[in-house]
Amino acid sequence: MKTIAILLMAILIGPLSGLGQNGEKYITKTGHVNFFSATVYEDISADNYKAVSTINASTGEIVFSIPVKSFEFEKALMQKHFNQPNFMDSQKFPKIKFKGKIVDLSQVNFNQDGKYSVKVNGDLTIRGVTKNITEEGIIEIKDGKISSSSTFMVLSIWEFGIGKPKSKSKVNNVADDIKVTFTMNYHKSNS
Repeated sequence: MKTIAILLMAILIGPLSGLGQNGEKYITKTGHVNFFSATVYEDISADNYKAVSTINASTGEIVFSIPVKSFEFEKALMQKHFNQPNFMDSQKFPKIKFKGKIVDLSQVNFNQDGKYSVKVNGDLTIRGVTKNITEEGIIEIKDGKISSSSTFMVLSIWEFGIGKPKSKSKVNNVADDIKVTFTMNYHKSNS
């Protein structure tokens, strides 16, 4: 009888013991996002250190929420224009959001130090407009800590209601494509 009980426990507990770190969620509330835009008038760059992000190590789900008003510019006037209704309209649309999954999750071993190249697919929402995107990035595991980084282009920013396509405007103070760079340093979530 004891043998049957031990076998049943091994069957029930065995699959759970492999969850360890892989079944956990990781979070950051101080992620860094930078965007860069080259225009006829001047280059525009802004930094945001208040991005919130989570990674679920078992499902590969990854979520970003970036408060629009937290972007910091070199010039105060740029920041003012950025938040106005004809640009980001941060009163009406306070956050940029991304919700997706790591496409090739089997390539990432959350229990082993290393740098892992990944593809992430999901929905990017800016100013209430959602577009599906697939981008590449790096997940790095070091001493049990997780970080992620990526540099990519948000193409045709006017499709999100920002600026106008070049064909509709002779001189545009908003670039069609915006370069985005981010770095996130995660810690284990308590929930």
